[in-house]
Amino acid sequence: MLDALKREVCEANRQLQRLGLVTLTWGNTSGVDRGRGLMVIKPSGVPYEDLQPAQMVVLDLAGNVVEGDLRPSVDSPTHACLYAHFPHLGGITHTHSRYATAFAQARCEVPSLGTTHADQFCGPVPVTRQLSEAEVAEDYEGWTGRVIVERFRGLDSLATPAVLVAGHAPFAWGRSPAESVHTALALETICQMAVLSWRINPQTPELEAYLCRKHYLRKHGPEASYGQKLDV
Repeated sequence: MLDALKREVCEANRQLQRLGLVTLTWGNTSGVDRGRGLMVIKPSGVPYEDLQPAQMVVLDLAGNVVEGDLRPSVDSPTHACLYAHFPHLGGITHTHSRYATAFAQARCEVPSLGTTHADQFCGPVPVTRQLSEAEVAEDYEGWTGRVIVERFRGLDSLATPAVLVAGHAPFAWGRSPAESVHTALALETICQMAVLSWRINPQTPELEAYLCRKHYLRKHGPEASYGQKLDV
């Protein structure tokens, strides 16, 4: 079942290690088949170098295992919640990459300080509220997804395809598993750049709004000029 998606998700998880976005087994990528209402995710605790497509676990969007001999990632309920609430998502990546996780632990959003940020994210990368003790006890991973959904009320999850879960770590997404990994790498890079900018100049200002708009729209707007047009 979903053999092509299993291969895609497996490769995306391996890519996390190659890109230096994970330590030990701290992270996971998933993908979704919207037509069948199923998602595929990494098995829990399996080293990235050992992953095989056949080991990927298939779940429905309520988080129930449909196929697989191994336990799915413990973050599966969070992924399922995000897929259920954000219909444009095709892939989700969760890491504990150093700089993005540091922002999450500090419970600080990532402001747009320069055009590198604006090329990928339209405005600051938001941070969620902290989960309550009752929420953690009731359904920790499920509530992690719910506080992300809550934080994005009034925000465009397409224009800002990532979030920092307070005290935890980042989640990033895209139209495919591979694109979600791309987003996670971009997030880690702009977090590192922000820290370095503040080290050089603690009063580094946010980028002017008109430059933010220009850089975001030239890559992602309806008349984007970045990249090459594909032949139809």
